[in-house]
Amino acid sequence: MKGLFAWVGFRTVTIDYVRAPRAAGITKFSGYSLWNFALEGFTSFSSVPIRLWTYLGTIGAFLAILYAIFIVFRTLFWGNSVPGYASLFVAIIFFSSVQIISIGMLGEYIGRIYMETKQRPIYVLRRKY
Repeated sequence: MKGLFAWVGFRTVTIDYVRAPRAAGITKFSGYSLWNFALEGFTSFSSVPIRLWTYLGTIGAFLAILYAIFIVFRTLFWGNSVPGYASLFVAIIFFSSVQIISIGMLGEYIGRIYMETKQRPIYVLRRKY
């Protein structure tokens, strides 16, 4: 609800108060339930978690290319201690990163489709004159 109120643009005010102890029983929310509730609120109003995978994949691909350049120079100047290991490692890391980038891009499209299917208006009128 907090995300929905913020999205609509209602004015918010903070009210400090001291909460009385629970009168009876114990809470039914476990830590796991609260975590899922937080994730639901975070993912319902943002595509940042999806976009994060694109960024992580890009960083991984960039690091794989840098490591490949390092391996080439190391092999040229000092030889190769274990043949095949470095090139296989770079190939796996690079192509895994490309897959993560692809998943992130696909997720972006799915996230935009999801936002459109909510059919939320672009703006809400506060007052009509």
